Amino acid sequence: MTGNEMTGGEAIARMVRAHDGGPMFGMGGFQLLPFYDAARRLGLRHHLVNDERAGMFIADAYAKVCGRVGLVDATLGPGATNLVTGLVEALYAGTPLVAVVGDAHRDHAGRNMTQECRQADILRPAAKDLLRVESVARIPEIMRRAFTIATTGRPGPVVVDVPEDVCHGTHGFAPEAFTVNPIYRSAPALRCVPDGASLAHAARLLAEAHRPIVLAGGGVHLSDATAELGALARALNLPVAHTMTGKGALACTDPLNAGLFGRYDRIANGLIAEADLLLVVGCKLGEIATKRYSLPRSGQRAIHIDIVGEEIGRTIEPELALWGDARETLRSLRMALSPDAAAIHERQSGYAAEVASRMQAWRDLAAERYAAAEVPVAMGRLMGELNAAMPKDGILVADGGFAAHWAALLYDTRRAGRGFVPDRGFASIGYGLPGAIGAALAAPERPVVAITGDGGFNMMVGELETARRLGVAICVVIVNNAASGYVKALQHLMYGAGAYHASDLAETNYAEIARACGCEGIRVEHPDALGPALRRGIAQDGTTVIDVVVTRDPARMLPAADSRTVAVRAGDRVA
Repeated sequence: MTGNEMTGGEAIARMVRAHDGGPMFGMGGFQLLPFYDAARRLGLRHHLVNDERAGMFIADAYAKVCGRVGLVDATLGPGATNLVTGLVEALYAGTPLVAVVGDAHRDHAGRNMTQECRQADILRPAAKDLLRVESVARIPEIMRRAFTIATTGRPGPVVVDVPEDVCHGTHGFAPEAFTVNPIYRSAPALRCVPDGASLAHAARLLAEAHRPIVLAGGGVHLSDATAELGALARALNLPVAHTMTGKGALACTDPLNAGLFGRYDRIANGLIAEADLLLVVGCKLGEIATKRYSLPRSGQRAIHIDIVGEEIGRTIEPELALWGDARETLRSLRMALSPDAAAIHERQSGYAAEVASRMQAWRDLAAERYAAAEVPVAMGRLMGELNAAMPKDGILVADGGFAAHWAALLYDTRRAGRGFVPDRGFASIGYGLPGAIGAALAAPERPVVAITGDGGFNMMVGELETARRLGVAICVVIVNNAASGYVKALQHLMYGAGAYHASDLAETNYAEIARACGCEGIRVEHPDALGPALRRGIAQDGTTVIDVVVTRDPARMLPAADSRTVAVRAGDRVA
């Protein structure tokens, strides 16, 4: 090759570098070998993982924490199809991500090539878009398009499908072919605001309301809108409740924070029922947030701000729809309300004090659970010790299911921003360990702790090798109840004590597994050992696994301030 002639694989690598992309995660195969060779020569931050699904979770958490585009690659067939779970997580969570996927040689496609399948048909509904590369010359154009789609509107994952012959083929590119617009390196790349009349209408509704409340979703973080939301809340004495992904929209310790709402809540569901206006911000109001569509009550007045017009009216019909970027819309609302803000703040002072009083009463109720001395360790005590040990700037990555719901209810963020990272787009388990790797790479200056069930950790134990190889400083807390905890708890509630099936795991010492993988391993069997173990794990420079032996009683597995067993009627969905 001479001049600017290069393989399609090198063109892809140069476009990743032009977007200042990385780190990137994948498992190689023949189809993408020219890309791998170029990544080596160009010095891209590209890393091997042990499972493509783990690579997706790493990239997803990386993008959630820093807003930069997450990057993965996969080879033909099983490599590509292993991306599906992570793609759907990113699609529903609004995570900017680009996945480069190798595909069959076009001259031989459809002839039962090794590992060939209709992967584009499988991946397309799992992604925001799928872009097929049909010529080497168009690679820069299509890669630019991928980053643009991934970072605009509601961010999401874009698959770039690259046939083998395109990746291995060559083309002579002009130097300017690899220029990019830097705004598409992170999300949101573009912002928009609703029309002036709608904003004025929203301001009037807020000014007239006596018990308004904000329902903040993950879109607050996607828009980097926490500062604007906090400014509006403080200006008007406006309480803020949040979903699991919206946790940190306002610090949990802020007097105006009403906590989690929906399936599990502290005080928020009651406040929502009493509210005369809901300000819904970047929230899809799905099953968990609405407690299976039982709240808000029918006909309740609401303003809904969202960047995706299709989400507005999907589960509740708002009185006013504001289609726009959360940060810019909140800023416009605050400016529109500024002449009346002082009067509204004074009028709402009693309401704000009531919210703080109710939250304190909830904390008094929860105090016993936070300090529980029982053995095996109670989940409430684990959350209490985590609250005490976690630095203010720490990031807690929460795996799906059992661990995520306990952390969402009882863990406190102490500053606004993305300090709690759950995988609630698809809520699959297995996210904890790889998610912690991604978070640590996105924010190496911040302490990172993951909380995961033993079932979720079992899925991804091979990524301990990845964590050790990358040298990330993470602390992985395993909620070891020797069970698929959520399933066993639900079986207990629905069918009674002893009616358990396919929900028990073998007793396993995960600290020993961690040490065998070259990581630090600590086993905790008594609550008094929790605090020292967490502080030690958080302070370590490498990867630490803390194996916490928690309650085996399925009646005490579901999240609650009082670990109560709830009554269940036929047909109920309790968790």
